[in-house]
Amino acid sequence: MAHAGIGDSVEGVHAVAAALEAGRVLELFVDATREERVAELLDEARSSGITVTVVGDVRVMAHTTAPQGLVARCRPLETVSIDDLAAMHSPASLLIVDHVEDPHNLGAIVRSAVAAGIPRIAVPTRRGAPLGAAAFKAAAGALERAAIAEISSVADAVKRLGSAGVWSVGLDAGGETSLFGLELLSEPVAIVIGGETGLGRLVGERVDVVAAIPMAGPVESLNASVAAALACFEVMRVRAVGASAAPLPAL
Repeated sequence: MAHAGIGDSVEGVHAVAAALEAGRVLELFVDATREERVAELLDEARSSGITVTVVGDVRVMAHTTAPQGLVARCRPLETVSIDDLAAMHSPASLLIVDHVEDPHNLGAIVRSAVAAGIPRIAVPTRRGAPLGAAAFKAAAGALERAAIAEISSVADAVKRLGSAGVWSVGLDAGGETSLFGLELLSEPVAIVIGGETGLGRLVGERVDVVAAIPMAGPVESLNASVAAALACFEVMRVRAVGASAAPLPAL
């Protein structure tokens, strides 16, 4: 089950609309100045039996600085185990977030993963951004369409996946292998995205491959959400063209 804070409060038009479509909204608050602009959404909520309350300024109950006039109290999302994530698609493909501390980056990462057909994401419970209102708003509804696993240790999750036959590729600017065209991506694989300071030391030691995104310009590294987007779409590209991986040694 999800912890109480995961998705129990959602803000912003897109995030609230997605939660409403998912049937999770219990109560909806709207800023009086925005009521006419979101009338269709409010009508949908009322027709579903949801209490809609018009308030003078919704920001007093919001967790973000720009809730776009909408705050929804919701039934929390359920999370799954890391084993469940690995079993949801064949060959397995999932994303693990390591030390991403900006909730906007976390939400953007989820949005890219869902768009690329990898809606299976593992997020650490410590030393990372919470899956709160800011992440849900940045994800713009994508979290409603993703399977999320909360993990206590990224390094332990990588080791566990390896025991289950899932390879791991850590993204790091110092990686000697290029992510593009990496044949391993056609195998059961977990992509590990490092945060603002890159991959953790132990995580970097445990992944099977440390790969880098090649860059032509004088830029040392990319934003975590941009790197995640490129990685997810590269997995999709490799699999779409039917890349054939060379025989790999046993894990």
